[in-house]
Amino acid sequence: MSLGQIIREKREQLNLTLDEVSNRVGFSKPYLSTIETSKVKNPPSDDLLRRLERVLKFERGLLLHIAHMERMPSDIRHGYETAELENQKWRQIAKNLIGRKVAVSRLKRVLAANKLKVDPAKKPLSAGRLVPVINKVSAGYPRDFNDLDYPVGIADDYIRCPDLHDPNAFAVRVVGDSMEPRFRQGDIVVFSPAAEVHNGDDCFVRFAEPHETTFKRVFFEKRDKIRLQPRNAKYSPTTVEGKRINGLYRAIIKHERL
Repeated sequence: MSLGQIIREKREQLNLTLDEVSNRVGFSKPYLSTIETSKVKNPPSDDLLRRLERVLKFERGLLLHIAHMERMPSDIRHGYETAELENQKWRQIAKNLIGRKVAVSRLKRVLAANKLKVDPAKKPLSAGRLVPVINKVSAGYPRDFNDLDYPVGIADDYIRCPDLHDPNAFAVRVVGDSMEPRFRQGDIVVFSPAAEVHNGDDCFVRFAEPHETTFKRVFFEKRDKIRLQPRNAKYSPTTVEGKRINGLYRAIIKHERL
């Protein structure tokens, strides 16, 4: 059941009209209707979801969790759900062991029976952020695409990036082959405006005029010039005036198809 269907079903159970809910949460009736019918272009904000939780008497955080899960690409969501199932196994084992003195040999047998392993060298990851996938970036010639049309943090799709906390981070899907073999068409690359850019870094490049973007390695040349270098040897580098570029954002994470 989708987020919109869940909200609508609960509203009807409480015998509330869309007008009544609209007045209580402070959002328009037409917008709430697009959410319930899953026709909304951008996902509901966390603020609206919290208000709906209060008005519709949902468990606190439930709608937020469902919405965040829906924003994930299916492959990333599958990985998350698999990890959650393993966490449930751990929680059940911990519950069974609380208050008991268990021999190490017995504990190892319990872990083996549940197909769980302990890696003491592995550091835990923090949850990180949901990063918006704003569009596609050309690993070839610059493409006419104005990413400024997307408000910060809003997009058509999202991916969860552990240990990433830059609120302005964004992701794009690669188009073309000029950044092969390191980046291939269909890969999702995350860029961080907070990351410092150095010579040789793989960067999302935004041009001032016209509003074009591309994905290249960048090298800072003399006289305020910037060389955009493809990784694929079949393509030639391009040198442009620094003033033509109004954004350089370093690639920090890559999600690739296997």
